[in-house]
Amino acid sequence: MALSWCLCLVTALLCGPSSALAPENEVPLRATSWLLDSQVTSIHLPKDRTRRLYFTLKKKIPMMSVTVSPCDVPIEWTLSARTLKDKPLKNLHWSSKKSMPEVWWRGPGMEVKMHSYTGNEVDTFRGPAYGPASIYILRLKSREQDTRASVYLQEGPEPLGAFPELPPDPRVHTVGVGMTSVTLSWSPSNSVLRLPPGGSGYRYCVLVNRKHNYKSLCAAQEAAKERRGGKKKATPWPILKEWWWQQWDSFEEGEEGAPALDTPAGPQCVCEGAENVCTVSELTPDTQYYFDVFAIDARNGTSSAYTGTFARTHEEARPAVAQLREGERRWVPLQGEGRQSGTLFSFHPQGWQRSALLTLQSCGAQGVQLTVSNKGHILASQSVGQEVAQVWLQGKPSYLIHLEGGTPAPWSLASPGPAVKLQVSSAYHRQAPPSLPATLQIKSFNRLRGCRSVTLAWLGTEERSLYCVYRRRLAEAEGERASEDRCLGPESRSDAEKVLCKYFQELNPRRAVTTATIAGLEPGAAYVFDVYLMRRWGIPIKYRSKTVRTRKDC
Repeated sequence: MALSWCLCLVTALLCGPSSALAPENEVPLRATSWLLDSQVTSIHLPKDRTRRLYFTLKKKIPMMSVTVSPCDVPIEWTLSARTLKDKPLKNLHWSSKKSMPEVWWRGPGMEVKMHSYTGNEVDTFRGPAYGPASIYILRLKSREQDTRASVYLQEGPEPLGAFPELPPDPRVHTVGVGMTSVTLSWSPSNSVLRLPPGGSGYRYCVLVNRKHNYKSLCAAQEAAKERRGGKKKATPWPILKEWWWQQWDSFEEGEEGAPALDTPAGPQCVCEGAENVCTVSELTPDTQYYFDVFAIDARNGTSSAYTGTFARTHEEARPAVAQLREGERRWVPLQGEGRQSGTLFSFHPQGWQRSALLTLQSCGAQGVQLTVSNKGHILASQSVGQEVAQVWLQGKPSYLIHLEGGTPAPWSLASPGPAVKLQVSSAYHRQAPPSLPATLQIKSFNRLRGCRSVTLAWLGTEERSLYCVYRRRLAEAEGERASEDRCLGPESRSDAEKVLCKYFQELNPRRAVTTATIAGLEPGAAYVFDVYLMRRWGIPIKYRSKTVRTRKDC
């Protein structure tokens, strides 16, 4: 029904008797837009439509200035002075009622262009009044899109009072740049400096965004409105709108009955007040930001834009990546209690298979997390505990090994502090991690226990590996059970404690049991025995310690 009503209205306007076209020498009646002295006039500029504003000067006014402030897109504007050869007769009867500017426009005369400008910056014409002029005409046009502009007329040679003054150097300077903050400074405006202590009226507003600098506060407001989804809706009756603008190519903005443009809520100022130094915080590291400073006159509703600047925040400190060599064993200390640790290693496997075996063990730490990745893709992720962990890596030219977390465990005996042991090797060429013993327990046979010897047994694997046995005599003060350090490797044992080393292999896991008889012991003495599974492609695996006391009487 609304669409039918609009079509009927268009037909009536185009075909009715009141819509007959005027003769060629007839100027159609239109509302006259007058510019008032010392008053900011805001006007709406439809795309590709010329808006006209008229003004006259008082007698004996030697100077004048016209300032046009575009909003967000470039506009064209010209200032002309029109002079009539003869005054219009007072008793001249017109075929239709005319406004005064149209009377001057229709009569014979001469028009002189005084100034023209195209762009999106604030432009001011300042010069002497045109002596013979009867009326001044200001024409404005936007070719890109619908927009707004502010116009200010001032009679006389006095400086402009409607816009805040800018200093000779209107640039915004970057004082300091951090990872999440930027400090700015700028020369103060004389308008702000003239404020009395505690006075109001002028202030600074600092805006920040990630796209570009803005030429005016109005442009920043329009951008903020678009981000909030406040774009203008399309007119459902474009035919009526086109005809309307053909008949009425200008409207007096702000007057009763004229279409008014919604004023969007201003963007959020990160700094506001009379100080000419601002620190913008809570920024994202390694990001470029654009900063604009505006001097605002709250009484007149105007603003002046400083020349904005941009800066890129510093990137976050990246942890150093240590290179792991082939077969190298590393002792990685973890940070203190309650703090998160992050240690990075890189490894480049040898050979065309690009495979590697990574073995790790937590020493006195809990909550250690391992992540292996390549170019941001996670290949493996698991926790690391007391038992030896094995990670099989294959198919990538390089691997990034990340260890994080870890707090001292209550049962920790590691010295000097919690750590992780790791080794990575390309020497292992099978397609899966090597098998580990089914249990790491050491068994002693009571019937084979003598005064000077004991017999131990433990499980092995189907792979040929080296097993080494170490012993240590317990002092009387230590008692029968000695504390056990699972991370105590053979490299930390003395040669005097080493008893024997033997190779063993059994393809049947059920029969993979090997034994060793340890002789040369003291009668009635307690000993702690340790067995290590030695492999060239991983860290040694320590069996659980076994305490045995030799017989006192045989």
